[in-house]
Amino acid sequence: MSFVNLKQLAGELGLASSTVSRAMRDSYEISTATRERVKSVARQLNYQPNPYASCLRNNVTKTIGVILPQLDNHFFSLAINGIEEVAQQNGYHVLIYLTHDSGEQEKAVSKYLTSGRVDGILLALASGTRGIGHLEKLKLLGVPIVQFDRVNETLRTATVTTDDYASGYQATEHLLRAGCRKVAHLLVSESLSISSRRLQGYRAALAAHHVPFDADLVLTGTASNDENLRRIARLLTQRPDIDGIFASVERLALSSYQACQQLGIAIPDAIKIIGFSNMETATLLAPALTTITQPAYAIGKEAARILFQAITKHKPVLPAQSLELKSELIARASTACAAR
Repeated sequence: MSFVNLKQLAGELGLASSTVSRAMRDSYEISTATRERVKSVARQLNYQPNPYASCLRNNVTKTIGVILPQLDNHFFSLAINGIEEVAQQNGYHVLIYLTHDSGEQEKAVSKYLTSGRVDGILLALASGTRGIGHLEKLKLLGVPIVQFDRVNETLRTATVTTDDYASGYQATEHLLRAGCRKVAHLLVSESLSISSRRLQGYRAALAAHHVPFDADLVLTGTASNDENLRRIARLLTQRPDIDGIFASVERLALSSYQACQQLGIAIPDAIKIIGFSNMETATLLAPALTTITQPAYAIGKEAARILFQAITKHKPVLPAQSLELKSELIARASTACAAR
C-alpha cells in the first residue's frame, strides 16, 4: 500500500501545506467543512503523518511541565497521577519541577522553561512566591499555563481549586460544635489564595457562632517542619487556653501533633485538631486525624484536561475555564468529644 506525504496531500486538495497541517490537528482556525474535507481525502490517499517531522516543524516537544512546591504531600502525589493519565492519553511526557516552596526557585524554573522545553505548564505556586512577573513572561511567550490548588488570581489563566472558603468554614464549625472556643488557625502562607480563602471561612464560622476573632490565634507557617514545630509549640505555650487547631495544610497538622506530644497536651481531650490532608496514614495517627480531604486526583486530571484542550486546539487558556471542586470533611478521633 502506498502512502502520500503532507506536500502531496496538499497538492491533491489545492491547499497550502500549512492549512492541511492545521486541519489535521483540528485547529479552530480552519473551518469545520475544510477540516472534514481534508481528513476525508487523507483517508482515501492513505496519508500518514510523520510525528517527528511534525514536532520539528511546529516546535512541539510532546512534553508538559508540572511545577510543584513539594512532593512529600500526598495531595500532590495524587494530583500527579491524574495529570499523567491525561498526558498519556494525549501521547505526552510529564516533567516535574520542584520549587521546595521557594519563590526564587520557582522563578528559576520558569526562566528555564522560557526556552521552549515544554508545550504547556501546570503550576501549584510556592508559598514563598510574592510576585508573578516570571509567570506573566511565560504567558507573553505563548506558553499555556493552568494553575491548580495554590493559585494567584491576578494571573489571567484557568485555575482548578477546591471550595476553600466553604471547607474553611466547615472545618472551623466542626471544631466549634465539638465544644472548642479558642481555635487556632495555621496558615501555609499569607500570599496564597488557599490561605486567604480558608482564613475567610474560619473567620465567618467564628462570627456565625458568636465567637470573637483573635488575631493572636492565627499563625503563619514556613517551609521548614522544624521551624513550624517551634512556632506551634511556642503558640501553645503562650496560649494555654487554645482548645482547637485548624491546620490549613497537611504538614502543619503533623507539626501540631508533634507540638502537642512535646508539651504533653492530650488530643482530643485537651485540644482538638483538624487539617487539610489527603494522607492515607491519617487513620494511623494516634489519635486518627480528622481531615478535609480534597479531590486531588480529579484536580490534577481536570487541570491537565484544560491544558491539553489549549495545546491540541491551539487556543488560549482562559479564566472562564476555571473549576472549583468540592472537598469532604472526614471526622475521626482527633476531634471527638470526650466520653462522659
